[in-house]
Amino acid sequence: MGQHRQAHAFGIPTWGDNRRGRIGLLGGSFNPAHKWHQAIALRALRELRLDQVWLMVSPGNPLKAGRDMASFATRLATARQLADGRHVIATDLEARLGTRYTVDTLARLKARFPHVRFVWLMGADGLVSLPRWKNWQALVRQVPFAVFPRPGQNVRALGGLAAQYLARWRIPARQAATLATLSPPAWAFLSGVQNSISATAIRQRGGFDATTDQPATRQRYLVSGERS
Repeated sequence: MGQHRQAHAFGIPTWGDNRRGRIGLLGGSFNPAHKWHQAIALRALRELRLDQVWLMVSPGNPLKAGRDMASFATRLATARQLADGRHVIATDLEARLGTRYTVDTLARLKARFPHVRFVWLMGADGLVSLPRWKNWQALVRQVPFAVFPRPGQNVRALGGLAAQYLARWRIPARQAATLATLSPPAWAFLSGVQNSISATAIRQRGGFDATTDQPATRQRYLVSGERS
């Protein structure tokens, strides 16, 4: 990463600022970051009409403790391989905020960037596990969120506890571009090509590189009652 790109990557101040815009937050362990993360970021920029996506590398995921977790510096480095430093930014901001849980991270971000319209980005597997997150029912009232399909997870996600609880606040995928303007709770499940890349599989093959890739599945996931 060149000096210009680094300047952007480190340009998110811990104490916030008065910037305005629509920013997607893609949080996770990034153990390692891989092409699916990049694909989601680029798709979110386009379909949600965002100004930026921040790859929020977690200093430690409470749900993944002890699972062959690489160092924070190594995981952040793989995320920076995928970022352009301008529209997609890999950041250590969560570590600097000193938060451990997403609900607390979002509260601080909203307080420190009061003019930003945040949208949380997650895969279908994240929606499945959402009820295990700390104060998840409060979390979904902090920011709107967009869910992206993942092979083998979509039916579970849409039939799971979180989706049932949030059913009244779901908007059609074709209206996802409005998410940043909506008051939470608000969410959409996007259809489209699914990607089978797995961080676990990358590690099992002995790799730890953001450029490691697997072919996307040919299957397109269509949200019930809608066309992609």
